[in-house]
Amino acid sequence: MEARDPPMNLEDQIALVTGASRGIGKAIAMALSAQGARVYLCSRNMEALEAVAREIRDRDGEASAVRMDIRDSKDVARAVKEILGETSRVDILVNNAGLRNDKLLVRTGDEEWREVLETNLSGTFFCMRQVIPAMSRKRYGRIVNITSVVGFTGNVGQANYAAAKAGIVGLTKTAAREYARRGITVNSVAPGFIETAMASSLEEEVRELIRGQIPMARLGSAEEVADAVTFLVSPQASYITGQVLHVNGGLYV
Repeated sequence: MEARDPPMNLEDQIALVTGASRGIGKAIAMALSAQGARVYLCSRNMEALEAVAREIRDRDGEASAVRMDIRDSKDVARAVKEILGETSRVDILVNNAGLRNDKLLVRTGDEEWREVLETNLSGTFFCMRQVIPAMSRKRYGRIVNITSVVGFTGNVGQANYAAAKAGIVGLTKTAAREYARRGITVNSVAPGFIETAMASSLEEEVRELIRGQIPMARLGSAEEVADAVTFLVSPQASYITGQVLHVNGGLYV
């Protein structure tokens, strides 16, 4: 039997994680670093990014902070060029950055629609478009796009967010088909209700209502989402592409 790589071994891999300054993005960056990857942390908040980078380095990992506004295709191109100038390659891309601006559909203005679509969907596209050529030259790459359970179920007050997250699924599946022969896998992770700073600020009554919708009767953790991402970029997921891995405690099955 052919020898297999150690589980989740990401040594010598170069990873780029967007929205890495907090929450799920930070957890993903920490998890990839713990498995040996050198991580480039990207967002607009350099102060928060530098704090995460220091935390990773304090744990003997390698991390660098790079400012990137994913809504701006030129800024994405600049940031990726900067990273490639240092490393010549990006092995792993995790598109996590995103935002919400919740309102009922008819109360959603043009700017509120554009802001969410441009950040969550266009930003994912811009990052993929910049790293795929370098991955293609190396005939290797792992891309994971963070979507959401609401991209499958919809949710009241989240027409813009649900549309963007559903669009990420279509983008993921198309890219997976286009670049499979180049050794690039493209998958999505769809979190459900996750313990974040926003969730923690909710009234206990609201949290209880949320838990009541989840068969496992609890919210997930950012680390559980990070574990799913880490699996999809690992050698053990080398024959998985174009898929969505749901991390939602049974909320959507």
